[in-house]
Amino acid sequence: MNLGAFACIILFSLRTGSDRISDYAGLYQKDPLITLGLSLCLLSLGGIPPMLGFFGKIYLFFAGWADGQYLLVVVGLLTSVVSIYYYISVIKMMVVKEPQEASEVVKAYPSINWSLPGLPSLRAALVGCVIVTAVGGILSSPLFTWASQSVAGTPILQATLG
Repeated sequence: MNLGAFACIILFSLRTGSDRISDYAGLYQKDPLITLGLSLCLLSLGGIPPMLGFFGKIYLFFAGWADGQYLLVVVGLLTSVVSIYYYISVIKMMVVKEPQEASEVVKAYPSINWSLPGLPSLRAALVGCVIVTAVGGILSSPLFTWASQSVAGTPILQATLG
């Protein structure tokens, strides 16, 4: 999720020379790949289902609750809700702006050219991160089962539990 979000931010910055959030206004009209990628990664970071970040947060909060870390879980839940507000505001800025409300940076957005050195690998990383984030949430139960089974027999865990 973080890698995908940073890949989108780096791509935007390379194309525009800007790193201001307000400059993302109306981006969906000029670069739908960055808009989709950043939107999905931000939703996953916020813990919106069915993204992978939701299931990661659920497992983390359940583990904290089971360990008696109630205050930590409550603080985690509250900060997750606050972060969702900020993530949604960035997505709204990119997606719902009318063409006349687009930022000057987006209005002057260069044509999309993936042949520059380094950009094809960055695009592959972006697409890979978005796929893992989106599909990982759908397949989260088998992934977490596989992870639990692979860790269950480790000597460190057996020593901790024993």
